[in-house]
Amino acid sequence: GDLLLTITQTGADAADLGYLLHKHPDRVQRFSLPFGAAHVFYPEATDTRCTAALVLEVDPVGLVRKGRGGSGFALAQYVNDRPYVASSFLSVALVSVFKSAMAGTCKPRPELAASAIELEAALPVVPARGGALLVRQLFEPLGYEVTTSPIPLDPTQPAWGNSRYVGLSLRGTVRLADLLSHLYVLLPVLDDDKHYWVDDSEIDKLMRRGEGWLPQHPERELIVRRYLKHQRSLTAPANEQLVAFDPAAEEDAAADDAQVSEANLEETVRLRDHRLDAVEATVRATGARRILDLGCGPGALLQRLVRGRYEQLTGVDVSVDALEKAARRLKLDAMTDAERDRIALLQSALTYRDRRLVGYDVAILQEVIEHLDEPRLAAAEENVFGQAKPATVIVTTPNAEYNVRWETLPAGQFRHRDHRFEWTREQFQAWGNGVAGRHGYAVRYDSIGPVDAEVGSPTQMAVFSK
Repeated sequence: GDLLLTITQTGADAADLGYLLHKHPDRVQRFSLPFGAAHVFYPEATDTRCTAALVLEVDPVGLVRKGRGGSGFALAQYVNDRPYVASSFLSVALVSVFKSAMAGTCKPRPELAASAIELEAALPVVPARGGALLVRQLFEPLGYEVTTSPIPLDPTQPAWGNSRYVGLSLRGTVRLADLLSHLYVLLPVLDDDKHYWVDDSEIDKLMRRGEGWLPQHPERELIVRRYLKHQRSLTAPANEQLVAFDPAAEEDAAADDAQVSEANLEETVRLRDHRLDAVEATVRATGARRILDLGCGPGALLQRLVRGRYEQLTGVDVSVDALEKAARRLKLDAMTDAERDRIALLQSALTYRDRRLVGYDVAILQEVIEHLDEPRLAAAEENVFGQAKPATVIVTTPNAEYNVRWETLPAGQFRHRDHRFEWTREQFQAWGNGVAGRHGYAVRYDSIGPVDAEVGSPTQMAVFSK
């Protein structure tokens, strides 16, 4: 049976795909694999569009004769359709044929491998145990535009309905190495099976290929469970490792005492109330109807905004625990259906594109950006300003210069243990001006809290508008 994956780069530098894949567009190349062979060729290669195709020849009879996969699997190879669908066969082929590309290396053009480019991956037959909805839940949080097409059980018998397979297309601006890693992990997850036995070494593969995206993925536990073939002896240690890599999970564990500490620090100027007052007034002044609170936490701002006559209020946070607290704070269970319909609480990471965030008048990042390290801050910027594109974006963050006014804060220490940085006014404005220039916004800066003639206010706010 043949499996097919095509990867297409579009844009002015489309021919770069050959460099990235380390496969020349003018040649057809063959690679021997444990279960058959792989062929790589380019059905199109122009200056603006370049497509590489990976075709696998899976030899099920050969697999049986070699005894791969255990006795139960051997007989199944003769009678099922697994060789014909994108599954763990394709994952093994990806890491074998595109090893350098998956590692993110390109010696002739190293800047290419580090760059996000316009890519499309197409697979004509993908097993989807969980349906098209699960396909979207797996790939959309990673920033892809996902298109699925149903595959009938028998084209000549439409009454039989659709099979559990779909055609899949993914579009996104992403590093090639990341696209390949996402496919490597998630195709076997969709299939919910593998053609080989899994052991402890499979955890290491998952950690390596999931680095940078899996710890924050909303469907992390499902991915781990399916990738490791539901073996509890493997899933428990894998989840423990991933939680350790997830700053949000680490923050959840320490959130209560850390927030109490930060609240005590700011109590002398009632800074929290000043901040909520300033953001609420700024939102109200825009005349916005649809509001997006990004990194909403336990819902302090939403609790204020819910009193206003807004058409839609949406709180977004990566932490399920925080969203549950927000729901209790807002008393959602006591609301009428009409009241509840205008409020949504979504689990999502700011570092992954999410189409649900498009279509709002105002987006608020209140005390959020300082919790992101530099690569994640850049991704959040692109997702908010480049993809969601609300008319107004409100950002607040601590003013590092003001910290010297708190005697209880040791010199050089941040206000919150999870802060990755705290910026001076000059640093914040340099960042804000760059964001505005890159995405076509105007920006103004305001002070929140009492203003000190020497060090400014404790909180600084930027208001971006189109």
